Amino acid sequence: MQKEITQRFIKCLHYLKDEKVIPSIRQFALSIDIHPQCISDIVTQKRVVNCDILNRSIQLYNVNPIYIFKGSGSMISDANESVHHDNGVVTVVTDNMGNERIVHVPFEAHAGYGNQMTDPVFMQELPSFTLPDSKYAHGTYRCFDVIGDSMEPTLFSGDKVVCSYIEQENWLKGIKNNYVYVVITQNDVYVKRVNNKLKESSQLLISSDNQFYEVQSIDIQDLVEVWQVSVKISQFMPSPNHVRNGLHHEVEGLKDTISEQSKLIQSLNKTVEKLLKQNRTSSFSRN
Repeated sequence: MQKEITQRFIKCLHYLKDEKVIPSIRQFALSIDIHPQCISDIVTQKRVVNCDILNRSIQLYNVNPIYIFKGSGSMISDANESVHHDNGVVTVVTDNMGNERIVHVPFEAHAGYGNQMTDPVFMQELPSFTLPDSKYAHGTYRCFDVIGDSMEPTLFSGDKVVCSYIEQENWLKGIKNNYVYVVITQNDVYVKRVNNKLKESSQLLISSDNQFYEVQSIDIQDLVEVWQVSVKISQFMPSPNHVRNGLHHEVEGLKDTISEQSKLIQSLNKTVEKLLKQNRTSSFSRN
């Protein structure tokens, strides 16, 4: 995806030069306060364009973000053309070498995320990081804060979840039942377990691991992004006095059941032995 974005950016540069909006690639670089060698490397495809360069190009030269990120519309935004991104376009943040970083969306940014996630300025201002595992070097990942107790005992308030991006065209088959996802709508960010009903009723059913909360449904037209949780970052280890997970409860219940059954079997054995003894005594008396 980064290579496609870079190629569209290069086409925009050539268009600006052909239309004499910029005298040269060097002058373009100086005008957006970027070293000319950096832009030259992008044009020769030695590196990919980053979010900072795109943001400056959009602001100063009206480069159309819809064209850059999706490949539709004109290269340059018209005064009457909406710059709203259609669903299915994910904005990423890269370092100076074009390597994609994991953007962290803290709780205070949840409220505005659904409406601003395609805004390069908004995304650039969010904290970002990398993880050492090589799998995070490929694909698009995002990190979200967990707030509240709705996903206990699986996730606790203050935990962070790192998620992989689910492309919109893969929602139907790529969203698996009973897995935990971050579901984004225009107004909310949900960290929930999902039951995929898109084929049957064009809905996702989202449920909490905490049984106190009821199941909710989200219509497909309200979906903006879906991210599959791949790892959690926790600030604490659950103590013995904390909420036990469901499996532990089941194991404890099985132990109690086995113990009760063992006592019942012992009682039955004693009863059988007593009856056998009485039967032998009765037979001896008759003889």
